[in-house]
Amino acid sequence: MESNKINLMGSEVVEGFACKPKKLDPNKPIMFYKAIVYICSDERCAKASGGLDRAKELREIVKELGLAKGKNRIKVTRNLCQGACRFRQVAQINSDYPNQKVWLKHTHKFTKDEWREIFLSLANDKKIQKSLIDMKVYE
Repeated sequence: MESNKINLMGSEVVEGFACKPKKLDPNKPIMFYKAIVYICSDERCAKASGGLDRAKELREIVKELGLAKGKNRIKVTRNLCQGACRFRQVAQINSDYPNQKVWLKHTHKFTKDEWREIFLSLANDKKIQKSLIDMKVYE
């Protein structure tokens, strides 16, 4: 017996996809994101992470912290080159606290605990401080 996969919006998912709904409801609202993390997955940055799927790893941490849905939802998405290859692997965070935009460099060196601290700061409306991630942030 096949179980139907349901995405975070509560829609049944097309087989072989992670979140694509079987039936599109154009009237369903767009989900709110407290913050969005854009993690570079282009060639150079991907090599820096040793071939690990960093976005998938970060999504698992977000789920573990209970931040994958609800008012404190954090979205992690892959993107291609952000033009900062010398700082690989880079990430950009856009948050609604108040319009916080932060660039992170060398994220392939971040531990899961460092990412947890970053995500919890975002969820709790705390500004990400340079000291929080050992001077790995630049503006």
